[in-house]
Amino acid sequence: MAKDLLLEIGLEEVPARFVRGAMNQLKEKIEKWLSDSRIEHGAVEAYATPRRLSVKVTEVAEKQSDMNEEAKGPARKIAQDAQGNWSKAALGFARSQGVEPDQLYFHELSGVEYVYARKSSIGASTAGILPEGLVSLITSMSFPKNMRWGSHELKFVRPIRWLVALFGSEVIPFEIAGVQSGKVSRGHRFLGSDAVIETPSQYVERLREQQVIVDVSEREQLIISQIKQLAAEKSWDIAIKADLLEEVLFLVEYPNVLFGGFEPSFLNIPQEVLITSMREHQRYFPVFNGEGALLPYFVTVRNGDLRSLDLVAKGNEKVLRARLSDAKFFYEEDHKLTIDYALSKLENIVYHEELGSVADKVRRIRATADLLSSHLQLGGEVSNDVSRAADICKFDLVSQMVYEFPELQGIMGEDYARKAGEREEVAKAINEHYQPRFAGDRAPSGLTGAIVSLADKIDTIVGCFSIGIVPTGSQDPYALRRQAAGIVQIILSHSLKLQLSDLYQIALSVHEGRGLKRDAAEIRKDLSDFFALRVKNVLSEQGVRYDVVDAVMAAGFADLSVTIDRASVIQTFAAGEDRAEFKLTVEQFNRVSNLASKATTTSVQPSLFAEQEEKELYGQWVKLHPVFTEAVGQGEIAKALQTLTLLTPYIHTYFEKVMVMSPDEAVRTNRLATLSGIAADIAQVADFSKLVW
Repeated sequence: MAKDLLLEIGLEEVPARFVRGAMNQLKEKIEKWLSDSRIEHGAVEAYATPRRLSVKVTEVAEKQSDMNEEAKGPARKIAQDAQGNWSKAALGFARSQGVEPDQLYFHELSGVEYVYARKSSIGASTAGILPEGLVSLITSMSFPKNMRWGSHELKFVRPIRWLVALFGSEVIPFEIAGVQSGKVSRGHRFLGSDAVIETPSQYVERLREQQVIVDVSEREQLIISQIKQLAAEKSWDIAIKADLLEEVLFLVEYPNVLFGGFEPSFLNIPQEVLITSMREHQRYFPVFNGEGALLPYFVTVRNGDLRSLDLVAKGNEKVLRARLSDAKFFYEEDHKLTIDYALSKLENIVYHEELGSVADKVRRIRATADLLSSHLQLGGEVSNDVSRAADICKFDLVSQMVYEFPELQGIMGEDYARKAGEREEVAKAINEHYQPRFAGDRAPSGLTGAIVSLADKIDTIVGCFSIGIVPTGSQDPYALRRQAAGIVQIILSHSLKLQLSDLYQIALSVHEGRGLKRDAAEIRKDLSDFFALRVKNVLSEQGVRYDVVDAVMAAGFADLSVTIDRASVIQTFAAGEDRAEFKLTVEQFNRVSNLASKATTTSVQPSLFAEQEEKELYGQWVKLHPVFTEAVGQGEIAKALQTLTLLTPYIHTYFEKVMVMSPDEAVRTNRLATLSGIAADIAQVADFSKLVW
């Protein structure tokens, strides 16, 4: 027979950003514990609200599965000495398996005898092992932040206030931090009361009766449907931002949507300010008309029922009015701040103790941006815009609005710069130079913003690398991986003729002015390794096979557009209708490359050719090499690879008829030199030896 299992951990309100991760962790831990304990079970469902984490498992077996397994130990020659006595290795193996030495036996595997032990045990009662298992499971949970309470030693995300643990209709008895498990859960803090859970199958409905929607998906759909219904009734466009919805979802147990309004005069403030104030401070959803213009309304989600919604709305309106009044004051005060004065204040803001002030960083951004403009041969007007945008790109950091709402950096700079009379491209670039701000964000749309963004991001990366701050494992406090991914995205989206190696060198040349604390060559190598992972991610996201990625990356990746094209072309060849033929070509390429690695010179002397086949191969290569080189130079990778494949029959015949490693040293050296020229062309496309068939 089987019974359902229920575990609920009742807590003080958990920060919304921690709840989903904790819910998933609890589910994963109980699934693993059941599996490790050899307890068969059915579906596992996880639930969560701000005050509880719970999991229900259906059809849990009443006892563990019996165990009867064979464990392999050391080989006989290690397990026994010459007299047939058990060695220390064999005795240790027996102890580890919980058997006596006389229970060991031998069995032959692949011609070698190994010692084996057979372990058998009768499965224990599930009810008997659940108490200890659940205690271990709960106390082993980890969270981004923990706390202790009272005199208890346990560290948990928030104090545990009640525990529900049922196996069928029976309570699983255990105690954690002074809280005894039982069958009594708690309903909504204000609308509900205690709920007695007789069996796990009653759990969801018993809590619903106490005004708690414990199912996360149900609660989310309820919020979305109510918002959509309100939008339809009012002919509004209510922006449901995913991260805000996620936060609100774990702030409420019984959601009901309501709306309120604010004075239309506040709409004179940039709508980004209003939206940020509503979202970040009040967790409100902004309301737009059909043209995307902000309306003087907001939508929020109440953790309660439908009673007195008008009073709740008025209370929210009062709080929001104060918030927006503050925002209006900050906005008006910022207009008294001149750009030049703001820039002077950047001298007093420390960017990094080893990299100087924010003003120092801005000067490096300007120098880097100017060098990039020169390298890309930008026109005079664009170059001037880049210089000006780089000069003032951080001035809004000292504004009161950005101090209050850091996420508005750049957005406010664009608005203030435009009102100060800066050119449109310059104002726009101040905002766009922060893009892409996060994974999935778009790159700057304008070239001016793109160049300043590149300068800012590469300055941050090279600056950190130069003082030894290199991301390792999961540690990346300065978000350098995101910055590098942004650089790759910008170069590709604007099709910039900019190699990564040139970008490194430009930034290093600027940082050399302040004095590098590490060797420049070491920094370049670290940068190359660091960006290689970012480029690999781009290729993988585009569906390129892992072996094709490795083959292409081995040939270099400094030119991002060409690297992506090479990957696309090779993947097409490797997976196309002529796949078998291409495989033969790759085999010939690999033979050439393997032997060419032994070459000591690249100088070929045709007078030393002794066989007709080597004359023909060299002649064809001499004829095709300029075509190949031109195709590579113009970025026509498909044409370049097709040109190389024309050598395949000549290479095949060459290896059939010509002994490359001739005993005559001069002939051997000349033949290897012939192959080295061909191999050099092949290497410009990919390291084909890394392809897996």
